[in-house]
Amino acid sequence: MKSFELKGEIRNDFGKKAAKALRKEGLVPCVIYGGHGEGNISFVVKSSDLRGLIYTPEVFLVNLDLGEKKMMAILKDSQFHPVKENVLHIDFLHVIETAPVTIEIPVRLQGLAVGVKAGGKLSLDRRKLKVKALPAKLPQELVVNVEHLDLGKSIQVGQLNFENLELLDAKNAVVCRVQLTRAARGAAAAAAKAGK
Repeated sequence: MKSFELKGEIRNDFGKKAAKALRKEGLVPCVIYGGHGEGNISFVVKSSDLRGLIYTPEVFLVNLDLGEKKMMAILKDSQFHPVKENVLHIDFLHVIETAPVTIEIPVRLQGLAVGVKAGGKLSLDRRKLKVKALPAKLPQELVVNVEHLDLGKSIQVGQLNFENLELLDAKNAVVCRVQLTRAARGAAAAAAKAGK
């Protein structure tokens, strides 16, 4: 998994008024949870430093530099302004190399499905899957091979297996499927008629 370097400053002023003042200065209030004995830590980062972390489908292990404190974290949640769409607040989760972490990883489909060759349409139902693994074993993406996928068939979470990680989504949750298009239905009906 890729890592992302982020510098921040620990903050001691709290409340809506303080947060508003920070945002005016181009800073984003953040909290890192699960400080492993230290409790939660509140800090601020420059809004401009977050672009490569937030506006991307990729997932990162974040190396936080908070002055004297250096921590590894993952992005847990981000809140945006409903109109301006600027970042209002970010929650991070502190991770340590020896403890498994739960995170959503993007899914990438690989290969040309048999069903697509037959006129079907491939659809990705789950863009991300929730996984549990040690930070060092977290992949950048989950690659699902769809070459064997036929018309009207799907791949469920329970059919997938990835080394060194556990999938936490429901086993019967559909990850991707090849749907019958109108053209494919027509061709199948015509073939059935011709076969009579």
